[in-house]
Order: sequence, then structure tokens, then C-alpha cells
Amino acid sequence: MRAWVFQDSKQLAKLGADGCPWSVGWYDPDGKRKSKSIGSRSMAEKFARKVEGQLAAGVYRNDSRKTWAEFLAEYETRIAAAMPLNSRLEVMRSLMHFGQIAKPGKLAAIKTQTIDAFIAERRTHPGRHGGELVVNKELRCIKAALRIANEWGYLPVVPKIRMLKEPKRLPRYVTPEDFAAIYDACDAARFPKGLPYTAAEWWRALLVFAYMTGWRIGECLALRRDDLDLAAGKAITRADDNKGNRDDVVRLHPVVFPWSYHERTLWTEFARIQAAAGIRLPCARDHQHTDACHVYGFHDLRRAFATLNAPALSADALQKLMRHRSYLTTQKYVNMAGQLQSAVESLHVPEVLAKRKA
Repeated sequence: MRAWVFQDSKQLAKLGADGCPWSVGWYDPDGKRKSKSIGSRSMAEKFARKVEGQLAAGVYRNDSRKTWAEFLAEYETRIAAAMPLNSRLEVMRSLMHFGQIAKPGKLAAIKTQTIDAFIAERRTHPGRHGGELVVNKELRCIKAALRIANEWGYLPVVPKIRMLKEPKRLPRYVTPEDFAAIYDACDAARFPKGLPYTAAEWWRALLVFAYMTGWRIGECLALRRDDLDLAAGKAITRADDNKGNRDDVVRLHPVVFPWSYHERTLWTEFARIQAAAGIRLPCARDHQHTDACHVYGFHDLRRAFATLNAPALSADALQKLMRHRSYLTTQKYVNMAGQLQSAVESLHVPEVLAKRKA
């Protein structure tokens, strides 16, 4: 881990000993020879000691010329490729959004100002694609990637990333009334085609399964017949398909049954079925609304499972069925409004008001 100072022989012959600048040479952790022209001998010796210290401490930064595009390709190959499919798609989509909006160029040029400018622009995107929850999710992916860039020596300092304050809104979930309307409207479904059963039956199977299990949509679509034990009423969710990155056995309600996998265009078809059911949800956010603001997403089926079953289940049972690592996550899906309603109903009512109500 040694650096040395020297004068270039060609410069020395041309400028003489007094006019020739001093340089520092060293080998980086990858074994590549590096050098840098500094100026005076004292400054060169000081820089050499600095390089030796970085090499010894394992904090040497070996490439300040790496571009964002080059890093993104390397990150996808070395890091993202080992992630589950859904996580990999989400991470790479977030990093590509950052590249498209921030246009970082050189990786080492990414500063806190770059992140702040990205956040300001990202928040203006309409519909569900620009909310605080979505932006924070992308920021977590960006922060993780920049930490790797720092570890690889491409980024001198990881910039500060200010997460957005997420509003404490009541979670939206599919109500029993709306679920019944959507279930009936499945007759309007046009795909999937070419199956031994109708598109309406396929959709009713998918919606019932999601509503009665609380599984994420990716887990639902990844389910295979071999993972089902209908006699025991159990199903296996595979580590490759779920967010917890582990195999798990889950009990199923008797009304649940499987279906065939189909392409991701089911989001569009789901919105069309809701339109046929007369679903038009209000959007309380102050932004440019899109059609996605006024319909349920598949995750709202998951929230419905947690919200509607929370009063009848223990916290441990709900956490197990939702497959959350932390109960703090499970709590986010509990309908606080329902709990408050029970508390309000038990409040003391003055006699005069009780008589008036009667």
C-alpha cells in the first residue's frame, strides 16, 4: 500500500529539475497503476501520504469518471440480478426514473442538490405515480444504489436524501359493497381468452383469492397448482415470488381456488371492470388527477383483507397471514377509523341530548 513521488522523465528533460512538476504514483486495489501530477515536491509527498492512508483504510476512491449509465448497467448485473423478480423490476424502474429526471452524467457529480431537484420534479408527476409514498419508495432504491457506488469507490460521498413526509391518511381498501359490485361486473371482462372457462370466472377467481388471502398480486399470479393442497386447505408462497424472500405455508379459506397466470395487462382490464361496476372513487390529493386516481388497485384488496379481518384476529395471527416481518407494518393496514368508531359509540351522552335523539 505504498505511493511514490517522481518527476516525469520527458518533462524533466524539457523543463529541467526546477521547472518540472512532481507527480505521485500508486497501485489501486484492482492492481491498476495510477498517477497524478501535483506540482511541488512537498505537495506531492502530502498527496502520497493521503493516498497511502486511503489504501490502508480501505476507503480509496478509484474511479471518479464513472458515468451514471455505466454504473446502472454494472449495478443491474452485480446487485439487482440477485434480487427477486418483482424487487428487481421496482429497483431498476426507480433508478431509471432518477436518470431520466436528474440526468446525472458523471456519477461523482451527484450531490444533495441533485437529489433535491429530482424530488421537486418527481412530485409533479400526476396520478398515483407522483405521490409521497411512491417518491419515498424510489428514494430508498436510489439511496441503496448510491451507497453501493460509494463502496465501489465511484462516489466520494453519499449525498443526503430527504425523505418526504408521508400524510397520515386512512388506508383505502375495497369495501364489501364495492367488492360485490366488482364481482358482479366481471361479466364485462374480455380477457384472458382461450381457457377452459370464461374470462368472468377467471377474474372472479383472482379477486376472491386476493380478497380472502391478503396476498400481494405478484404472489397471486405466481401461484401454481403444485403449490396447492386443496384437501388440507393450504398453499405455498415461494421465496422467489414474495416480498419476504422466504417460502411460507398459508392456510386458505374454503371459498378460495386457483387460476391460470396471465400477462400484466390485467391492471387495465381491472379498471375496465370497475368502470362497468360504477366504481368512481374520490381523490383527496391536490394534484392533476388521472383515471388511476378513481379506481381501486390490487393492493387495496390486500388492505381490505387486513382491515376487515383485524377486529376478529389477534395481532400475531394477522401478522402471520399478511406475512409481515414487523407488526409495525401490519398496523398500517388496520382500519383505525373502525376502532375510533367503536370508541365514539361508547362515549357518554348527556341525558338531554339522549332524549332529543330519541
